[in-house]
This record gives sequence, C-alpha cells and structure tokens, in this order.
Amino acid sequence: MNITFKRTKILATVGPASNSQEMITKLAEAGVNGFRLNFSHGSYEERDEQIQWIRNASKQTERSVAILQDLQGPKIRLGMLNENVDVNEGDEIILDHAAEHNRNVFPVQYNLAEKVKVGEVVYIFDGKIRTEVIEIVSGTAIKLKVKNPGTLMSKKGINLPDTDFGGDIMTEKDLKDVEFGANRDIDYVALSFVQKASDIVNLRNILNTHGSQAHIVAKIETKVAILEENLEEIVKASDAVMVARGDLAVEAGAEVVPIVQRQIVALCRKHGKICIVATQMMASMVESPEPTRAEVSDVATAVVLGADTVMLSDETANGKYPIEAVSAMKKVIVYTQNNIPVSKSTYEVVDTEKQRDAISEAAVSIANNINAEAIIAETKSGGTANNIAKHRPNLPIISVTSENRTAQQLALSYANRSYVRPDSLEAGFELFKELKESGYFEDDNVTVVIVSGNQPGVVGKTDTIKVRSL
Repeated sequence: MNITFKRTKILATVGPASNSQEMITKLAEAGVNGFRLNFSHGSYEERDEQIQWIRNASKQTERSVAILQDLQGPKIRLGMLNENVDVNEGDEIILDHAAEHNRNVFPVQYNLAEKVKVGEVVYIFDGKIRTEVIEIVSGTAIKLKVKNPGTLMSKKGINLPDTDFGGDIMTEKDLKDVEFGANRDIDYVALSFVQKASDIVNLRNILNTHGSQAHIVAKIETKVAILEENLEEIVKASDAVMVARGDLAVEAGAEVVPIVQRQIVALCRKHGKICIVATQMMASMVESPEPTRAEVSDVATAVVLGADTVMLSDETANGKYPIEAVSAMKKVIVYTQNNIPVSKSTYEVVDTEKQRDAISEAAVSIANNINAEAIIAETKSGGTANNIAKHRPNLPIISVTSENRTAQQLALSYANRSYVRPDSLEAGFELFKELKESGYFEDDNVTVVIVSGNQPGVVGKTDTIKVRSL
C-alpha cells in the first residue's frame, strides 16, 4: 500500500501570494487537489488567467485538479464612513441603504429594511459590535440599539443570524459571476449564506439554464442553515457541503461550530456528498512557517471524522508561507490516516441508493479482506466513485472515466485519483495494467478490486465486482 497517498484532499485559495503560474504549479506539486477562486475579489481577466494556470499545472503534474468558484453572496457591509466612530452600550444608530455617513446615520451596502424585523440581532465587524433592531425607520433605513462598546469602520461586515432572506441570497453580481463561470472550465460553484435547500435548487436551475455541469457546494455559515429541519435537506440537495466556520462562528457562536462540523461530516458521509472543512485550519501560517499544535490537532480531527477535503484560505491567498502551509497540512493528513482509522459512521442507506451502496460496501469489504492495493471504479458521472468513498476505505480509489469534468470533480472526493480514458468493457482492467507497468504500485504482485457495469458510459448501471491480480 502506498503510505504517502493522502486520502483527505487539500483545497487551496488563490490570492496575491499564489497569483502566478509558478506558484500554482508549486502548490499542485506540494499536494493541492483543488483551487478556490474567491469571486469577492478580482476581475474576470484575472480569473481567466488563473484558470489557465491551474489547467497547465494539472497537465504538468499529471493529476486531475478541481476548480471551485466561490460566489460572494449577500456579503453585507457598512459603506464608507467619514471617520471611525466609537459607539457605546445604549447608543442608537441608523443603517441606511440610501444615505451617506452623517452623525449617527451610517451607510450600508444592502437594503436591510426589506429583510429585518424588530427584535432581530445585527452583528457588526465580525461580531465585535452587537446590536438589536428597534425600529424600521423607512423603506431603506433601520434603527439599532448598541449592546456593547466598539468602533465602527468603513466596509466592515455585518451578520444577521436571525434574519430570513427568503431565498434572496444571490445578488446581481453573483448572477453575472455564475454566467461567467458557466462559460469557463469551472467544476464547482460554492453558494454563500445558504439557508434552505430551496437555495440550492434555485442555483441548480440557473446553472442548468446556462448549460453548466458544475456541481454545487453549499456553504454552511448561517444560523438558519443548521436548524434540524434544514441541515439534512441542504446536504441532500447539494453535491458538496462546506463547513464555513468563520461566519458560522459569528452567527451561531464559536462553541457551536465543532458540533455542527461533526454533524455535517456525518450527514455528507450518509448521503455520499463531498464534505469540505474550511476556515483558519492553519491560520498562524499566514505569518509563521510552522503551524500551532492546535492547528495540527484541528486538521487531524477533520481527517479522523472523515472529511473529504480540508481547505486553506488566507494561508495560500495572502500568507508568507503558502507552500509550507500545504506541505504541513499534507504531512498531518498522511500521518493521521496511517496511524488511526476514520471514525465509524452509523446511518441508514437511502432507499434509492441501496443497490449501488450494497455494491460499494461489498467492494470495500472484499478489498480489505484480500489486502487489495486499490479499488478501481469505472464511472461516468462520478456517482460510483463517490459512493465507494462514502465507506471511507483505507486504500486508494482509482477512478476511470471518459469525462474530464467528472475526473476534475472527483479530485476533491475522499481517496480518489482519477484518470480519463475512453469508455470500454475493460476500462478498469486496462488502466490497472497501465498503472502496474508505470510503477504506480510498489509491490511486484498486485491485486485490485474493480467495480464496473455491463453498459460502459451509462450512468447508474454499476452492477459488477471483479478481483484482478497482476
């Protein structure tokens, strides 16, 4: 078994610190499986260049790499202030979408008067200033009572944990960005501030209208999303889920995040969806060449829980040590997976997936019992490979598909390594022979389990398990 093959994947954010062909390639060589493009910043021209760099790096490293388009969403911020303003407990301030800064009236970049209700809380500056809505002043203005002292500054973010946006979470900018991405080589679209499954359905309809095959990542960062009646439905409606721990901590409380993280990973494993754990995983490496012990433990915990992917944000976007951050993260993943098994998941199989799930579970069991070196999955859409991954085998899942998009999307799926080959009845076995001849396997005598169907290239026809040795 290849003990250096990491089963939990790494997603890295592109930013000023990594904004070149050289850095993108180095990050891919260091162990990055996917790149996040944050559409809160940058121009379309920059995005086109970055997409090309990523595809070049993929060819150079001979590995499929995923590209994730992260939509900004209704990122609500204060407008420009004339100066920083100190506020105290008991002060009353007005946020007005149609005004400029004037004494206790502050501009805001979103019309909150259309969404909030009296009594709801409004957090400003990452929760540093807590306020409560006491009056809807006009069609564009709301009055808040300040709950603790702090300083208001231009462009600081605002969180509204109690506010129901009623499905209105995609801005005009997001719609333009989706249209741009639909005409580019994008594998995943991440939807910010998801509240309900209907938000995912809405985005899927928009993607379908544009002819996009991109998969949807639901970012869980709102208090509404983690309600029991919403969370599992969001997971089921999505292709992947991101535990966006930054805004989630502000909206729901930092103490809630570790529990929600476990719930989301478990639900993703139950439904065979990709789970991404994000935010501050190695935050100290923005300034330091070494992670803290707590950060190492955080990454290791995500690996043991069975997360498909762990994400780096500022570490690779703005940090001084982007390559070191990826290398450190890979080191933690590999050591953890080689020394402790992924925690067991207890769940009932969804009725519509029972046949495929039974085949996937049997393939993993057989592979373990015969000490196979890998499971090879013939897959068109990626469904078979993802379903095998949901059982968290402790060996590589080698996916063979005729679709570039599928191979790239599987780059973020647990233990998957994808190869693009034409559809054929023996695609899995032919790839096995090719990998054996190239020296991919370390042993002379190699046994693999091949999962396939009798109708190559047809989605949903997986029905066969074979054991092959060379």
